[in-house]
Amino acid sequence: MGTGRLEAFSDGVMAIIITIMVLELRVPHGTEMIDLKPLVPKLLSYLLSFIYVGIYWNNHHHMFQATERVGGVVLWANLHLLFWLSLIPFVTGWMGENHFAPMPTALYGVVLLMAAIAYTILQFTIIRVQGKDSVLQRAVGRDWKGKASVILYVVAIASTFFDARIAGVIYASVALMWFIPDKRIERLVQ
Repeated sequence: MGTGRLEAFSDGVMAIIITIMVLELRVPHGTEMIDLKPLVPKLLSYLLSFIYVGIYWNNHHHMFQATERVGGVVLWANLHLLFWLSLIPFVTGWMGENHFAPMPTALYGVVLLMAAIAYTILQFTIIRVQGKDSVLQRAVGRDWKGKASVILYVVAIASTFFDARIAGVIYASVALMWFIPDKRIERLVQ
């Protein structure tokens, strides 16, 4: 079967995830800029998570531009990814509400780690369905960014118990690494 329904469903889920995150931001009870100060941790966690969901949406779109067909196993792998992404609003809110305390920041990293693993599973599932000579296989190659992301998430999770700021820097660094979508897929698809 084609990829259209899977892409439309995934787009909808990611849009809902972003909507849920923004609804968690509460309007301050004042009219001065200083009234926003208590919201800074929540705004920072929202910004980071918005960027992450945007990165997943963008790369998901690119991955499916290089995908000709899907079957049941790809549908389930995609749902697995969407499950982990759907937890982002919860861990984002918990982390922001608690000013990047170690446990919420570590759990945020666990969700990012599991989403990265789920994305990798989806990618390998598509390649297995389409074959080793598929456009996606040629585009991702050895997938150094995917492997580096998993390692960095593990380091970040461990670092939260020493200094949660280190984890925040690592989470932001991984996001920067993925911010520009992989041009190899665009070149191969065109």
